[in-house]
Amino acid sequence: MGKEARARILSDSQAKAIGRGIRTSPRKLNLVAQTIRGKRAEAALAELSFSPRRVAHEVKKVLQSAIANAENNHDLDVDDLVVTEASVGKNMVLKRFHARARGRGASIEKPFAQITIVVEEKREEVPAKKEEPKAKAEAKSGGKKPAAKKTAASGARKPAKKAAPKRAKETA
Repeated sequence: MGKEARARILSDSQAKAIGRGIRTSPRKLNLVAQTIRGKRAEAALAELSFSPRRVAHEVKKVLQSAIANAENNHDLDVDDLVVTEASVGKNMVLKRFHARARGRGASIEKPFAQITIVVEEKREEVPAKKEEPKAKAEAKSGGKKPAAKKTAASGARKPAKKAAPKRAKETA
């Protein structure tokens, strides 16, 4: 007699992970999230591993969690995962103060952020290359070769520029 299970919001080929309470501002976190949006999961992990930003380590952990969720909970192929969504939002803000001159105080805000990463299984299909045989290519063009463009080496020249008249130096 418990509650009914909530309907799944994501499609069957998607999995997500949420990282809450990340100690950085949402603006800074979004700069890191931009680097992985739309990339393959393995390329995004490599990007985050070598990123100079401090928060990239936290984002990498959330991405690894999303990949693990896809593999273990939804039976998706890890090699075909692509980061389809990396959204950033505000979380709590700790408010502190800093003592200033004449008994005044200045406010300090220490923001926290959260990130939601959604990975999706997308198989990359390699399109077959269509090669036309030479006979068909010649038949289409009527057996004629395209005319060669004139270049500087083939004799086409640009008109020479006229030299500007020289000015005499004025002595005072």
